[in-house]
Amino acid sequence: MSYDFSTFKKQLAQIEEWLKKELAQMRTGQASPAILDGVRVESFGAQMSIREIASVTIEGARTIRISPWDKGQVKEIEKEISLANLGVSIVVDEQGLRVNFPELTSERRELIVKLAKDKLEEARRQIRQHRDIVIKDLQVKEKAGGIGKDEIFRLKNEAQKIVDDMNKKSEEVYAKKEREILG
Repeated sequence: MSYDFSTFKKQLAQIEEWLKKELAQMRTGQASPAILDGVRVESFGAQMSIREIASVTIEGARTIRISPWDKGQVKEIEKEISLANLGVSIVVDEQGLRVNFPELTSERRELIVKLAKDKLEEARRQIRQHRDIVIKDLQVKEKAGGIGKDEIFRLKNEAQKIVDDMNKKSEEVYAKKEREILG
């Protein structure tokens, strides 16, 4: 008998995507529109992301241009970015908003690396939780009969190999972000 790891693999892929998204939102000193993904703006009675109500483009190495389709939303966008406390400066002009990313200090870089490491640890914790669920499921199947001890041992090793591969991928994603921040 074989065990279906497809759900387990999907869950781990979701964790990997979550980690990539979380790390993309961390500021590196370079202009990155992803940092604005968590900012929501009230627009026509609904909370919307900035990308849904404006065009967001990179103007320079440390500048993002936000051009709202409705110019009346400039003040609301400015307010929400300020409240998000992203460590950026905002300049309003006739075209919309310009978001400037100041040069990061070494202390700020270290803090951001620490926060990125925390996100990596959270991803690892979630991976372990999903692995534990699979192992408990295997133990239940073993007690119910139908799967021998050798097969259970092999399946547990296979689950651990999947976890090890995902941990390696997560570590690579983190290492890339760490190089961006410290670079």
